[in-house]
Formats: sequence, C-alpha cells, structure tokens
Amino acid sequence: MSQITNVRIRHVFGSIETEGEFWEDRLVMPLDVYEEFRVSKRRANVVTEQGQLNRMDHDAYFIQIETDDGAIGIGGPVEETVAYLVDKQLAPLLLNRNPLATEFLWDIMHRSQVHGRHGQAMMAISVVDCALWDLKGRALNVPVYTLLGGPTRDKVPAYASMLGFNVTDMGLVRERAAWAKSLGYTAQKWFFRHGPMSGHDGFEANVAMVETLRDELGDGYDIMLDCWQAMDVNYVLKLAGAIEDCEPRWLEEVAMPDRIDSYRKIRDRTNIPISGAEHEYTRWGFKRFIDAEALDILQPDIYWAGGISETLKIMALATAADLITIPHGHSSPSGIHVSVTQSPIHTPYQEFLIKWNRIHQHFLADPINPVDGHIAIPTGPGIGMDLDSDKIEREEAAGW
Repeated sequence: MSQITNVRIRHVFGSIETEGEFWEDRLVMPLDVYEEFRVSKRRANVVTEQGQLNRMDHDAYFIQIETDDGAIGIGGPVEETVAYLVDKQLAPLLLNRNPLATEFLWDIMHRSQVHGRHGQAMMAISVVDCALWDLKGRALNVPVYTLLGGPTRDKVPAYASMLGFNVTDMGLVRERAAWAKSLGYTAQKWFFRHGPMSGHDGFEANVAMVETLRDELGDGYDIMLDCWQAMDVNYVLKLAGAIEDCEPRWLEEVAMPDRIDSYRKIRDRTNIPISGAEHEYTRWGFKRFIDAEALDILQPDIYWAGGISETLKIMALATAADLITIPHGHSSPSGIHVSVTQSPIHTPYQEFLIKWNRIHQHFLADPINPVDGHIAIPTGPGIGMDLDSDKIEREEAAGW
C-alpha cells in the first residue's frame, strides 16, 4: 500500500495580462463602518496588486502531496499563511500514511487543531483534503465526481459573479451586465458598494444599481445581490423593501456570520430568499444556521469550510432540511466535481467568480470555464489540478 512521503509547498510566480485596470471597483466591507476604510478604493484583504496598467504580477502557493509509488495530488492556490500551517502543523501528521484514507486523515487533522477549528487553520485542512481527493482520483484513474457517487447531469448552470466590476457608474453596470448575458449566463450576482454608514446617498446608489440591472437584464433573469457581511438588520430590511419589486433571486451575507439571530430576523421579515455562510466552517458551523432556520441557501466554500470531505457532509445536512447548497465559487475545479454529484433541485447553480477565477486558475493547465453559461463535467482523472509550466515564470522553495 502506498504511503505519503512528502508534502511539498510550491510557490510559483507569473503574470496576468489585463485590459487596463483589472479591479474596477470593490465591494462593501464590514470595515466600512470606519471612514478610513470606507473612503479607500482598495479592498482591505486583496493582496494582488497591479503594478502596470495592462499587466499584473501574480504568485500563489500550491500544496503537492507525493507518495512512494509516484502518485501526486495538488491543492490550491492558497495564501502564504495557509501554506505555512500546512507545512508546519499538518504535514507531519500525513507522512507515512495511506493517502487514500481521506476520512481518517481529515479526522486527525481536525482533532489536532483544537485552537484552529475556523479561519486559516480550517483553510489549511481544506486544501490538504482537496489535494488528497485529487491524488485518489489520479491513483484510480477516474474523475473525483465518480468517487463521490457519479454525476447527476453532464453540466451545471453557472451564474456570473461580478466581483471587481464597476458598480457605481450605471452606464458601465449596464455594459458589464449585457456582456455577461451575451456569454450565455442566465444569472448574475452583483455586489453592493455601500453600507449603513454611507448615508442616504449610498443607499440610493445601492438601489439604483439593482434597478439598473433589472432594467438591463429583463424580467425572469436571476439577479443575486451580495451584502458581504457589511450590513445590519435595519439597513437590510429597508434595502429589501426598496428592491423587492426587482425580484432578486437572493440577498447574500446580510451580516457577519456569527450574527445568526440577525439572519433569522431578516429572513422572517422579507420575501427575498437569504443566502450565506460562505465564511462559516464545518458541518457544526452550518448546523447552527440550519437549526436556527436562518438561511434559504447555504454557501460553503470548499477551500475554506473543510474541503470536499466536509462539504459533502454540509450538503447532506442541508438536504435533510430541504435547503439549497451552492458552494462559494472561487474553487471552481473542486466545485464542479461536488456540484455535479448533487440533485439539481438542491444545487441548481455553480458560482463562477469571473475575475477571481482568472487569478485562482491562472497557473492551471486545464482551467474550468463556463461555455454558454454552463460548466461541463471534466473527463480527466482527479480534480484536474496539473500546473502549466508555461505559466510559471519561476518557482521558489517556501521562504520560512
């Protein structure tokens, strides 16, 4: 039986060609309650900076698990802190273990993190878990969705997630929305720029964006709206009342994730479905939302919430409550392998973050991209995480 012999941290560097400025606008953030952050054009947690107008330097960390019989599995990309946690805390637990024992390996990683059941420690467990599933699929020469029970369909509808596109110039909002629709997307998610501390003008700008989208995209076209944890009960209820006639498909992350009572109050008092928990972790975290009847749609991130192994458990809990689960869309290669195994009524869409996928999939040899608004199931073994050597301008050992 093969054994894990190495957990390799791959730090790769490259560059992305852009048409002008890549990030056109940012979304509202919880930090915007303070003016110094509210007036800044820079999103506080985005580390990718653009040094030249049409070119953006980019580096990323990938986790490569290697075995004594030559099998490998790759997970990522992740940020430096997460890669460090994998190297220093998780890798020693994995060495000389059976790489196919994904449930056992997840359990010992989780039990080791008594002070890291959330946040970056859970992100570290998640990326390792995804790499192990990639390895298992490669070793057995089948796509990972085959190991998860097989596909329920041959493609999944994707909604265009428009983070990073302009949300304050209504002419550009119309232009970007029409462009995404022309690509075949039958749904789009847009991000509010203003929160409670931006006053009446900010509120009116938020409403104007929604009305512009409905006018441009027409009736019957799904429009999702992301509050990105940056609002409160009174503001969201006022906003929901002002845009309800535009019939949003859902309002997302209406408050910070620990404020479950706020989610429940909002859900009880609006006809717009409420989604969230993108920034929650593990089946136990999601169970709190389910028990509180606080959400209509659950949105675990496979690379944050615990990996493929844990996301499957979250989705099982959700189906028992007859809820929809649509994983957060920044990990599209893993996402399609999970989404395609679920009943279409419980996972009707897969999110596709247009700009973030340019970044997160830049180094992949076979990136996942929708065609005519749908993501087709992959056909190769594993998840499809091989890196493209032509995209790697240099590679360095981890610098710690």
